[in-house]
Amino acid sequence: MSIDHYENFPVASLLLPRRLRGAVTDIYRFARAADDIADEGSASDEERLNQLAVFRAELHRIGAEPGSTPEPGPPELAGIFKPLAATIARHQLPITPFYDLLSAFEQDISVKRYEDYAALADYCTRSANPVGRLMLHLFEATNPQNVSEADSICTGLQLVNFWQDVRVDWRKHRVYLPQEDLRRHGVSDDDLAACRLTPAWRDLMAFEVERARALLHFGAPLARRLPGRMGLELRLVVQGGLRVLERIQASGYDVFMNRPELGAKDWAIMLWRAIT
Repeated sequence: MSIDHYENFPVASLLLPRRLRGAVTDIYRFARAADDIADEGSASDEERLNQLAVFRAELHRIGAEPGSTPEPGPPELAGIFKPLAATIARHQLPITPFYDLLSAFEQDISVKRYEDYAALADYCTRSANPVGRLMLHLFEATNPQNVSEADSICTGLQLVNFWQDVRVDWRKHRVYLPQEDLRRHGVSDDDLAACRLTPAWRDLMAFEVERARALLHFGAPLARRLPGRMGLELRLVVQGGLRVLERIQASGYDVFMNRPELGAKDWAIMLWRAIT
């Protein structure tokens, strides 16, 4: 499955058990469609929020009849919510993670800066962590330790996306680097706009890269505990995040002109690390 839009979602690849690929696809379809509403096109903020409100109403419809697969309201949403309702009912998935994802997409429309890491981490609990929690439910592997480590992996991957997409997000008038970190390292909005690769910028990015790396390493034991294909899939996901961080570091933290793109060599390294 392509993940070119909603990058925080695990790929519904051949590594996943066949019985779960459809469920992952249904959840991904919902997340990608909602994310596109928040990010793509030329709609006004009000129009985007109104469209997401329709998604929220559809979740209310599903949640009002637990275990059932109610027909969606607007016909154009049938391709998203009819299979999603069936997946939620079949696997007895909680509805809260879907609301959390919508909350994050709504926040992307209205919030363009984050004062400190606590505010950014709160956003990640809704933009990224619900994905890991849903996957744990699908694999019937939900327990406090697994949830904690899955949250750490998902937040870490979200930060990796932010750090590699600094220039992309700037063009959308968004800055996910915490404002207090920018001030502490002496990096200004003018530096971001001009793509200045200063010593201060390198110090800032070295700090942020280590923050994301620590989260991925904290969650990594989960991938060793999960059995079979899911364990291998998650190990590759973790190694992918770590490899992007390595590439950012190797470029001298120049994410302005050298956004990391993983090639065949990177995938070979990731696979070797995942199976050893």
